[in-house]
Amino acid sequence: MTSPTLSLHDRISDIGEAAWDALLPDQNPFTTFAYLEALESTGCVGEESGWQPAHLALRDGDAVIGAMPLYIKYHSMGEYVFDHAWARAYEQAGGDYYPKLQSSIPFTPVTGPRLLAKDVATRQALLNAAMRVCDQNRLSSLHITFPLEEEWLSAGEQNMLLRQDQQFWFDNPGYGSFEDFLAALSSNRRKVIRRERRDVQAQLSFRLITGKDITETHLDEMYAFIRNTYDRKWGQPYLTRAFFSSVTERMRDRILLVFAYDGDQAVAGAINFIGGDILYGRQWGATVDVPFLHFEVCYYQAMDYAIAHGLRRVEAGTQGEHKLMRGYLPHPVYSAHYIRDARLRRPVADYLERERVAVVEQMELMEAEASPFKKGE
Repeated sequence: MTSPTLSLHDRISDIGEAAWDALLPDQNPFTTFAYLEALESTGCVGEESGWQPAHLALRDGDAVIGAMPLYIKYHSMGEYVFDHAWARAYEQAGGDYYPKLQSSIPFTPVTGPRLLAKDVATRQALLNAAMRVCDQNRLSSLHITFPLEEEWLSAGEQNMLLRQDQQFWFDNPGYGSFEDFLAALSSNRRKVIRRERRDVQAQLSFRLITGKDITETHLDEMYAFIRNTYDRKWGQPYLTRAFFSSVTERMRDRILLVFAYDGDQAVAGAINFIGGDILYGRQWGATVDVPFLHFEVCYYQAMDYAIAHGLRRVEAGTQGEHKLMRGYLPHPVYSAHYIRDARLRRPVADYLERERVAVVEQMELMEAEASPFKKGE
């Protein structure tokens, strides 16, 4: 018998679509070959963007038995698990925090598999190999962000530092309609949501577009909305216009566009991805300022779709305790961190231990005191 061999690849195409997708444990759309390769082929990731692919593959002979999405990072942007303070502290002490190694889906704060393998032993081998890559190349650290909970726990068993945060998700226990959801809320929250929806729907109409009905014109409009959001808040969008055409061509049946119209004119939109029984909300934007428009386009329309199609969850991205009042409850999300230098590792470990306790306490407090649902629901 031969020992499995490990290799690094600066293009996911070197591993291959069939080999990569055969390792996926679920229907998460963002860990698919199609999504990750579209990021590479349309220039969203690469050395110039500060996301240099270095995907890890484990082979038994010619067969790929494990893989891990990996990137050499030259900054900490587009990750949504913030380590800027760690970088500043280390650099002030004379260290080089960048480059570092990142296992994640670029620009996508969505929980999903990071250690792609069929068995625990292979997943552990991938994890140990990634840490060795970090050591051998004298990279400051390895960060695995938004992994599955079991991967997170496995990383902790390998002495990686564990971090926990929260996102707000809508859980569908089997509502027959949006009205069924509203009936589960407290009277005050039910009235507020009805008023918000009534006010915005009195001004605009809404359309859901998916599959073969998505056209390049829709993508042009969607990208214009996204650019408008970035222009007002952050600058240049991470994702290129070409990316949206590429990913739609490859996985259009897993994309849902929510558009708002003023007459025949599209004035706002959100792009969602469908993965199994989960709807993932991603980018949005608008060219008009209408009260409650963001809530309708990004939250309520997604909830409507999930209920109508029997999906069990809507994940609407990061931030936003305002989501709690609209039926999106806190759920834990995870990251794991390997830091080579003990001078940085020790204080980060102390901080993360306190932070985890605070996050759990905050989630419990919100569930108990700020949940919009009737007591006992």
